[in-house]
Amino acid sequence: MTAPHDPPDSLDDLAGEYVLGTLSAPARRDVEARLTHDAALRAAVGRWEERLLPLVNLSAPVEPSASLWPRITGTLDATHAVRQPSAARRAPGLWDSLFFWRSLAAGGMAAVLILGSSLALRPAPVPGAAQYVVVLVAPQSQAPGWVVQAQAGQNAVQLVPLAATEVPPDRALEFWTKADGWAGPVSLGLVKPGEPVRIPLDKLPPLEPNQLFELTLEPKTGSPIGKPTGPIQFIGRAVKML
Repeated sequence: MTAPHDPPDSLDDLAGEYVLGTLSAPARRDVEARLTHDAALRAAVGRWEERLLPLVNLSAPVEPSASLWPRITGTLDATHAVRQPSAARRAPGLWDSLFFWRSLAAGGMAAVLILGSSLALRPAPVPGAAQYVVVLVAPQSQAPGWVVQAQAGQNAVQLVPLAATEVPPDRALEFWTKADGWAGPVSLGLVKPGEPVRIPLDKLPPLEPNQLFELTLEPKTGSPIGKPTGPIQFIGRAVKML
């Protein structure tokens, strides 16, 4: 279990993994126990929930059958009774949200779409290798537009679109990354709107937690000066998934 007083980055990573559902069952129970008394962890979980909850709106609503929601409710109630005998055991969050579960039943959660889309592109994982995930969001609306996935030791990232991106005919999207301590961002090349792509990182240092990724709007042939010149379209930082 993570120490009670985690460094800020460690606490944020733990909260992110909890909200994404990537923790092991024992680790998840530890986090749920901490949520009852750890205000900093609750705040970090809240931030991640606010960041990821818009993903449920990326899928078009589909009317479920009349029997689906009662069946889900019955299953959740049974699970809740076994795992949560006391209502005070943990603070309510995204996973207790009626809106969240209805959105999941009606339209499917976009995070599932992210994983489904990227699994076809991603090589078989190496046991013990660190995984990195970046959700790239529009700076103004915070709407997620792309997801970046990477695995330590594979020297490549997978860039997967989540929604349509409009680009003027005389402009192009250029992909950039920058780790802490670098002199400036490094171009990863031009990408086509709406198309997934695997991009090699052979000439770059290993990925780091909190590494910056962004897509900017540049001239059709790319930035003429080797660094971003146009407005940022999507931006995000890498989260290490243990």
